[in-house]
Amino acid sequence: MDNDDFQLQFQQQLHHFEQICKSAGLKLTHQRLEIYRELLEAQDHPSAESLHKRLDARLPSLSLDTVYRTLTTFEKIHLVHRLETRESQARFEALTLRHHHFLCDQCGQVIDFSWPAFDAVELPQSLAEIGAIQRTSVAIYGKCAACLAHEQQAAEPPTADTSMAVAPDTATNG
Repeated sequence: MDNDDFQLQFQQQLHHFEQICKSAGLKLTHQRLEIYRELLEAQDHPSAESLHKRLDARLPSLSLDTVYRTLTTFEKIHLVHRLETRESQARFEALTLRHHHFLCDQCGQVIDFSWPAFDAVELPQSLAEIGAIQRTSVAIYGKCAACLAHEQQAAEPPTADTSMAVAPDTATNG
């Protein structure tokens, strides 16, 4: 996606945000807009604390409590998705394109991936008896490629460094 396409999509998402806020009766405050904008730009599914730290320079009067309350409000009106990690720390993302999550058990990284085959599966009819489904998503847990590579590198025996070794003297004094 080139920069022009990204900017167009970003502007469309901000317009969608404004429409949802208006239809929910929420004022479009500067703080709400900046919190949502930061989530749209984030690739790492930040926690409320991380969002607060990122926004501190732009919005020094923004409290952590306001970030939490705003995220809760956004979640209620389906603007953001809360992702619970194994550490029980909520991470957040703006709801944009349909995707799923890979969570690394070792470093905590959250990686988005798409799975069209899963998205096309018809859900069991018995779910209708349980309630109305609003959205489905898969969370897969394991070790990311970077952690696996780091483990493999740590497990390899150290190699002898021969770059500083001096060849034995083969000359004879005779």
